[in-house]
Amino acid sequence: MGRLWYNGSIYTMEHEDSITEAVYTESGWIKATGTKEMLEKEYQPAEEINLQGAAMYPGFTDSHLHMLGLGETMLSLDLSDITSATEMKQALQKRTESLKNGEWLIGEGWNENNFSDRKIFHRTELDEIAPNNPILLTRICRHASLVNSATLKKADITKDTTNPEGGIIVRDEDGEATGYLLDQAADLIKKILPPVKDEQLRTALRMAVSSMLEQGLTGGHTEDLNYYGSFQRTFRTFQDVINENGIKFRTNLLVHHGVLNDMKELGYKYGRIDDYLSFGAVKIFADGAIGGRTALLRSPYYDNPETSGVAIHSKDGLKHIVKEARASNMPVAIHVIGDLALEYAIEAIEEYPPPEGEKDRLIHAQITPPDLVERLQNLAVTFDLQPRFVLSDFPWVEERLGEERLHHSFAWKTLLDAGLDCAGSSDAPIEPVSPLQGIHAAISRKLPTDTTHQGYIPAQKLTRFEAVSLYTTGSAAAVGKENELGKIAAGYRADFTILEEDIFHIPLDSIVDVSIAGTVIEGEFQYDTAKEQRRK
Repeated sequence: MGRLWYNGSIYTMEHEDSITEAVYTESGWIKATGTKEMLEKEYQPAEEINLQGAAMYPGFTDSHLHMLGLGETMLSLDLSDITSATEMKQALQKRTESLKNGEWLIGEGWNENNFSDRKIFHRTELDEIAPNNPILLTRICRHASLVNSATLKKADITKDTTNPEGGIIVRDEDGEATGYLLDQAADLIKKILPPVKDEQLRTALRMAVSSMLEQGLTGGHTEDLNYYGSFQRTFRTFQDVINENGIKFRTNLLVHHGVLNDMKELGYKYGRIDDYLSFGAVKIFADGAIGGRTALLRSPYYDNPETSGVAIHSKDGLKHIVKEARASNMPVAIHVIGDLALEYAIEAIEEYPPPEGEKDRLIHAQITPPDLVERLQNLAVTFDLQPRFVLSDFPWVEERLGEERLHHSFAWKTLLDAGLDCAGSSDAPIEPVSPLQGIHAAISRKLPTDTTHQGYIPAQKLTRFEAVSLYTTGSAAAVGKENELGKIAAGYRADFTILEEDIFHIPLDSIVDVSIAGTVIEGEFQYDTAKEQRRK
C-alpha cells in the first residue's frame, strides 16, 4: 500500500537546506520525492499522511549504546541525577528498606564529579548503609564500581588478590581493598552476581526499545552480547523482542571479541540477519574513562601525575585481537578515550586494515592530537561520538587533562573538518538516549539552562546540519548503509523521525524540549502521538 507524506518541512539531509514538498513510500521504501501534485498524479497513493506542519527527517539512529543496559537501568536504582554524597546515602538507605537480608542492592550511574566534595564512598561506609546486603554500584562511565565488604567477601577479594589484567583494585595504605574497583576489576563482581532470568532480560529490552522509539530513534548500534551469561542467550533475547508484536526497530549488534568464537561456532556471520537485526563490528576495549583516570594517556594526568591510565590490552595484545577479527573478515569497533589508546588502535589498524569496502569504528575518541588526526585521514574509520559527554565531563575534565591537552579534546569539529566520518550516539545508559539532547549538545556545547554560557571550547561547535547529520547520514555510514539509510531520497528505506517543530529554525536551547510527533520504520508508525489525525 503506497503512502504519500506531505504538508511539513521534509528535510532530505542530502545537503544543507535540502527540502522536498512530499514523499511517496511503498513496501517500506521511498519511491520518489517531489511536489504533492506530481506524486499524487503519478502514483495515486492509497493513503495520505498529513504532517500538519511538523518537520520530518531521515530516521535518527544512535550509533553506540547498550540497549539491555539501558533497560536494566530503567529497572534498577538510578543514581545519575544525584548531586551530593548525602543524597546518594539517603537513596541507598531508602532502597535497603525494600530489600530482604542477603538480597543485592544494585545501583547505576553515580558520578562523584557532581558532588561538591567529590566523595567516593569507602566500603565501610557502604557496610553501615546496608549491613545485611551485598552492594554493587556502577559509576556513570561504567568503568568503575563501588562495593561493600559483603560483596568483596562473596567475590573472594582479599588483601592478597592481585589486580586482574586491565583493572585495578584500589587499596588503602594497609593494602586492603577500599571497595573501589576500576575497569576489569569490576568483572570480578559481575561473575558472582545472581543470574538474570530470561524474562528480566526481555523486559529490559522491551523497555529500552519502547523508550528509544518514543525519543524518535529508528535504530541503534548496541553492545550487549558479552554480559548476560552467554552469547546465545543474549542474542536470543534480541531475536525474541525485536519485531515482537509487529514492533520494528533496526538493531546493529556489536560483537565483543570475547564472544566472537561463540558467534562463529553457532554458525553466525558478520552482517545482515534480517531486515531489523544485523551483526556489526568486533568490539574491543583499549582503555577506560577519564572520570576514573583509567583512560590511557600519552603523559600523566594533570591532577594525578602518578598515573597515565590503564591499558586494557598491551599494544601487541590489541593487535592480536584486531588480527583475529580480520581472520573472520570483520571490521573492529575500538573503545578509545585517551590519546595513547587511540595511538595503539591506529597502529593496529594500520598493520591489519579492514576488509575491502568496510570501515572500522573508533568509539569516543575524546583526545585526538593533530599528529594522530593526520594518520587517521589515511584510514577507513568512522568515529562514534557522544556530544552529551561535553556537558557531563566539563568543567572537571579540565582538572584531569590540563589546558594543553584540552585544545585537542572533544574536538568534533576538527574531526569533521579533517574529512573524517562521524556518527552520533548517547552511550546510554551513560547519557540520556535522547538524540535531541545530543544534537543540542553538539551545537551549543553547554546545558540549555546556561543562557549566558558560550559553550565549552566554542571553536568545536557544530552547525545544526552537521549535528543532525551525526544521527542520520553519519550513523548510516558507520554500518555501511549510506546508500540505504540516513536520507529521504528515492531508493532509501522509509525510516523517518517526525518532530512537532523544525529544529533547524527554532531557538537553539528549545531543541531539547521539542516533542516527538512520530517514529516511522519501513513506512509504518512505531510511535505516533497524532494517531489517526494525520491519515486520510
